[in-house]
Amino acid sequence: MMVLLVVAWALLGGCARQERPTDRGVREGVLIINNGAEVPDLDPHTVTGVPEFHVMDALFAGLVDQDPDNREILPALAERWTISEDRQTYTFHLRSGLKWSDGVPLTASDFVRSYERTLNPLLAGDYAYLFLILEEAAAYNAGTETDFGTVGVSALDDRTLQIRLAHPVPYFLSLLTYPCWRPLPMHVVEAHDGVRRRGARWTREGNLVSSGPFVMTRWEPNRVLVVERNKSYWDAETVRLKAIHFFPVESLDTEERMFRSGQLHITNTVPLTKLQGYREQPNSPLRIDPQLGTYFYRFNVTRPPFDDARVRRALSLAIDREAIVQRITQADQAVAGSFSPPGAGGFEPAVRVDFDLDEARKLLAEAGYPGGVGFPVVEILYNTSESHRTIAEALQQMWKVGLGIDLQLYNQEWKVFLDTLDNKDYALARSGWVAVYDDANQFLEIFTSGNPNNRTGWSSMAYDELHAASLREGDPTKRLAILQQLDTMLMEDAVVAPIYHYTNSYLIDPRVRGWNPGPLDKRRYKYVYLDDAPEPVASIK
Repeated sequence: MMVLLVVAWALLGGCARQERPTDRGVREGVLIINNGAEVPDLDPHTVTGVPEFHVMDALFAGLVDQDPDNREILPALAERWTISEDRQTYTFHLRSGLKWSDGVPLTASDFVRSYERTLNPLLAGDYAYLFLILEEAAAYNAGTETDFGTVGVSALDDRTLQIRLAHPVPYFLSLLTYPCWRPLPMHVVEAHDGVRRRGARWTREGNLVSSGPFVMTRWEPNRVLVVERNKSYWDAETVRLKAIHFFPVESLDTEERMFRSGQLHITNTVPLTKLQGYREQPNSPLRIDPQLGTYFYRFNVTRPPFDDARVRRALSLAIDREAIVQRITQADQAVAGSFSPPGAGGFEPAVRVDFDLDEARKLLAEAGYPGGVGFPVVEILYNTSESHRTIAEALQQMWKVGLGIDLQLYNQEWKVFLDTLDNKDYALARSGWVAVYDDANQFLEIFTSGNPNNRTGWSSMAYDELHAASLREGDPTKRLAILQQLDTMLMEDAVVAPIYHYTNSYLIDPRVRGWNPGPLDKRRYKYVYLDDAPEPVASIK
């Protein structure tokens, strides 16, 4: 642990002994962040974790941006757009003179080729399902249509991109802020044989080409990832930071010490044991922001005993969520009785899962495990983190005392953890899902059959058909009612056990200005700057 602290200090240079890395960072315009984990890759079509999204927000720009406060859609690579009367055809007019960070012109064809890449079945892109709203995209993705020219995206000229939807999508402009909808430097992807191949080296140091406010200049795995100002970015004059250093520290206690010793401007989170102390400090560096997201546990329904919905529901009902948020997390999280968080695109849940130990015991007995007798040895998987471990221990105790079952705990580092989920090599696993666009569909679509983010083995034709109906429904009120039904199905079949709806708690140096990720957790780094005239942090909430 001490080695990590020394390395972190050394990476930022050996200047005068009394000058801390954060002080030097303020002087030179270098923001130092802990990103919470080592990113496995930076390919927007294949990565799925929040740490990766945080880095990609610095590297890749999209057609549009979204205000973090009022969620207004703003121009980005597209300076303007028009929408047809039937709301199925969007015509985007790109800014003049757009360039990739290597100086190559960025044109409408880059979007077309990028979308073809993620939809091509040979890539098996993790977000191909998001593109099925395009006209004829489903047939191309399934391989029944091999001519991408039939799909609803085309470059009318170098600066005009037209997107044709199979049906109206009320959240479409917000969806475009998702990293997978941002264009890729296909000339670089092709040069590294990455068009149809996952894990190609086009995303590595020395190869990656950017369209966003920053470009990657150094990536030392498990040590630091550095991005520097992209001089070719269309709005480069707005960018005030010279660079950002992303550290991959998983230990909450280590990152908190790094913050106190002046090695981080911003932490990824805060140790649960330190929250109250920071709350009580005058001019506290603690920030707790609202966030549209859900902390939950997912069941592998292909493995006994979780192939029985009664068992899954029993474990979910035996969770005292109020105790977790009041006694453990203590960062103003809301108890989650639904998977989709209230307020996501106007969504409000129709049913809630609450603490009901009597019903939980009854269901477990009906499943053949009265009082927990005969329940097999099952492991609870979580990715390495003190807070995840603490919550897992609390659940372990609740299920032992309340249901008479004894579950074991084990943890894995982030990249290994993601592979384990993808391979469904687990029984019960800690998970989280955070909104990138403003609609409850983002939470509900991942449990459709075959969705790569499902990771539970659960499949329901009724759910799939209902979800498809939600996509076709043009009446906003009726559509929200369908989304409520989908969430209800997830809760009744206990595919997941929601725990709480996120807030984002972290420590921030008061010299960091313009930091406002908002409830969608989008990092708008181009507006961030450092000022050595400290001012009090406004408030914790």
